[in-house]
Order: sequence, then C-alpha cells, then structure tokens
Amino acid sequence: MTSRREITIGRSIVYAILNAREDGTPARRPSLLARALRLFYIYWLTFRLVRRDLFKSLRGIWQIKEDDYRASFDARKLSRSEKGRRALLPLSDMGYSGSTFFRTSDNAYLVKSIPRHFEHDFFKNDLLIPYADHMRANRSSLLVRITDFLESSHKSIGVMLGLTPSHHIVMENIACRKGQGAQEGSKPKWESWDLKPTSYFFPERDVAGGALATEATKSKLADEFNDKIRLSEAQAEVFKQQLENDTLLLANCNAVDYSLFLVRISAADAAEAESQSGQTSSEPMSPTQPPFKPPNPPSWRTGIISSDGKEVYRAAILDFFWAKHTVHAKAMTGLVRGYNLLVDEQGPMSITTNSNEYRDRFLKMCLEIVEVQN
Repeated sequence: MTSRREITIGRSIVYAILNAREDGTPARRPSLLARALRLFYIYWLTFRLVRRDLFKSLRGIWQIKEDDYRASFDARKLSRSEKGRRALLPLSDMGYSGSTFFRTSDNAYLVKSIPRHFEHDFFKNDLLIPYADHMRANRSSLLVRITDFLESSHKSIGVMLGLTPSHHIVMENIACRKGQGAQEGSKPKWESWDLKPTSYFFPERDVAGGALATEATKSKLADEFNDKIRLSEAQAEVFKQQLENDTLLLANCNAVDYSLFLVRISAADAAEAESQSGQTSSEPMSPTQPPFKPPNPPSWRTGIISSDGKEVYRAAILDFFWAKHTVHAKAMTGLVRGYNLLVDEQGPMSITTNSNEYRDRFLKMCLEIVEVQN
C-alpha cells in the first residue's frame, strides 16, 4: 500500500515539473509566513528545476516532445481506463544507496532521489556540464539519459531528519514495457541485471564471510550475470567503442562505482512491441514511440538484436554520482586502508579505488559477458 510519505513526495515532484517557471524556479513566490511554516514540513518540498534550459535542450536533441514529456507526469492526461491513478507510482527499494524510486504511470521515466549531499553536489557542480556536452556530441551514448534535475528550494525538518530527499533526477526507463505480454507460468520475457565489477572488497560480503550482514543487505549488492550477450563482430566492436568513450568521460571527472544496467528481452516480445507502434493504446509506450524513438541504426537504448536473433538487449550506464575527490570519499578511502593494514588485506572497495582503475575493471567486466558470433 502506498504510504503518505510516498504520495506527498510524488505530488511535490509532479507539481514542480508541471508548474515551474521557464528559469526553473517555483511557480509561486511564498509569503514570509509561508516561508517560515515550510520549515516544519515533513514530506512536502517546493522544488526548483536545476538548469531547466539545459535539460530542455537535451530533450530536444533526444527528440522528446515537450507536450509528451509533460503528459507523462500529468494525471489528467491518463486514459479513461487509468483514471484515478497517480502520475508517479512508487517502486520498491531498487538498490543499496538508500534512494527512493518512482516511475511514471506510462512507464517511460524513472525518478530517483539522490539523498547524499556529496553525490548531488558533485553532479550539479562538477559533472552536469561535461555530461551535457558529451550527450550532445554522442547521440548513441550508453550513459542514461537524464531529463530533469530537481533540488529543494528550502530547508525543512523532513530533509534535516533524512525523511525526505532534497534532490531527484528524472531519467528514461530502458525497461519500459517490462512485464507486458508475459503469460503466467511461462519463462519470463524480461530480465535485468545491475552489474558492477565484483572483484572489489565488499564488507557486507567479505568481512567474516558475510556472516555479519543480513541476506536482505547482501541481496542489494551488485548482480552477477552468469550468461553471455551474443553479438556479431560489428555489434561487439561498436559496444566496446561506446563503453570506452563513455567511461573516459567518467574517469576524467573522477567518477567511480557506476554500473551497467542490462536488460534482456525475448525477441518475440520485442517484435510484439514493434507491431503495436502507431496505434492508440493505454499500455506503456512501445520502443518505437517517444522517448524511445530509435535512431538509425537501432541503439542499446531501444534494443540490439542478438546475433542468433533470439534475444534483444538494452543497456545503460547508471549511478555515476560518486566522485573520488569528495571529502566523504576520501574519508571512506582512509577507513578501508586502515582495515587493510590492521585487520585483513582485502584491497580497495569500488568506492575507494581511483577512477582509471575502476574504469579498467568495469570495461573488463562488460567485455567478458560478450560472446562474438558470426
């Protein structure tokens, strides 16, 4: 059951996206009394859209129509069969970072909170402009497409107590249509993995053989993909080149601990989605509709058909918000070095290694899951 917290946070995000001014500031200028009272808010926040002009420009490059984008967050635009549903629907905990997640009712976008100050500060002040420049120049980039960045315009008790996240990003959902078309009892047509190099030191897994951490905690660590993605030689080379290009940007910005989100879909289900393009439907958007209008040739965002024609793959690089030069990261590095020196030599964690070394292991992991077939 959706909690009051989730409903209120979702509504405050939707209100900001639909009503912010052209410069991203809140639509209404509060009175002095309202400014004083909002300090005591627990869940509701008034957000501003950071660099709204920049993200609007990126959405234009990605051929996302503004009316379609806004409709994804507007409950009034839902079809008759969906009336009564909220524009943003909460998702269960999807990771280890403590973030909250929502998806739009049309399944096209995800909203993820960035609760840690050093992460959203790094993205806003260090990575945002290089990211935007890179995405303009690399239309086939594997970096996830971030379409908006929200930050609270005021302090509140909820933020100070850690009950309400002060920053959120909106990003496209490459798992759009997950679960559509699958029949009960049949083999799942959609599978996904959040992949990071597993050769690093993970205290939850490696200290005392993992006995000190619960299974629920360990289940939030990176997934393992015990299979191969089957590509032609040309597909594999393009995949490698794009990975190298994207991770070079992240390494130059000193980012570590990012992951590859891999989606595998049965070719039959992908074909069904293609056949429905151009038809009016209350279902989440198919891969041939905005914001998934595929370039020519198709990309890893919209689907790459395996060399044997049996599977379709999508992939995106996520969670590139941890920077090695932040105070928090330096403190963690010192703690891990102390543990390695005084207790047990386990090597660095994925959040304490340097950015070039992380890039090397990440590329090695990504290329090891590729099987080239002619």
